[in-house]
Amino acid sequence: MSDKHKLIEQIDAILPQTQCGQCGFSGCLPYATAIAEGHADINQCPPGDVEGIRKLAALLGVAFKPLNTAHGVPKPKSVAFINEEQCIGCTFCIQACPVDAIVGAAKQVHTVITEECTGCELCVAPCPVDCISMIPVTPHPGNQAQEMKQQAADRARVRHQFRLQRLERDKRIQTEKFAQKSPVVKESQSATENAHLKKAAIQAALTQALASRTETIDQK
Repeated sequence: MSDKHKLIEQIDAILPQTQCGQCGFSGCLPYATAIAEGHADINQCPPGDVEGIRKLAALLGVAFKPLNTAHGVPKPKSVAFINEEQCIGCTFCIQACPVDAIVGAAKQVHTVITEECTGCELCVAPCPVDCISMIPVTPHPGNQAQEMKQQAADRARVRHQFRLQRLERDKRIQTEKFAQKSPVVKESQSATENAHLKKAAIQAALTQALASRTETIDQK
């Protein structure tokens, strides 16, 4: 292993593995790579906060600097919660989760695997019915807190890597399937038709959910 790759691993080991993207990169490893290559500063990670910055400064032999709040501010640890009564099964949250901590299928209720949620909040904005909220987590006491935090970060790193590999595999399989079809025009038309059908299905679910809420309010 080269010195550069070793340094990237050491930096990545310090980062919290939320994979939230607040640092301006797509995940913790890309951010670690950018730091090692001199393309990013050590104070761009709100979840890592002061503790993370101090560790990075010590590792790299540079001066400590305050968190750059342009990337956000530290928040208490929290996990996503899906209101299953409002969920319409659109799968947008599943697509957004960087560690595959949400399970479910199209048109079916989704659920968060609380133990694996990194609290990145990336699933909140895409939800068309606003049924996802962030719930604060009670921290563990003393040394146990640090140990649990490190274990969670290690799991999140592995889950994120597996997700990237899965997405790459799915993309490759899809490309191979398209290559076997002809003509290309039919493929384009098929993709467009599928997109319209999905949009129509989501719109229908939204309409149904709104009607259900209105009926509930009227009954009250």
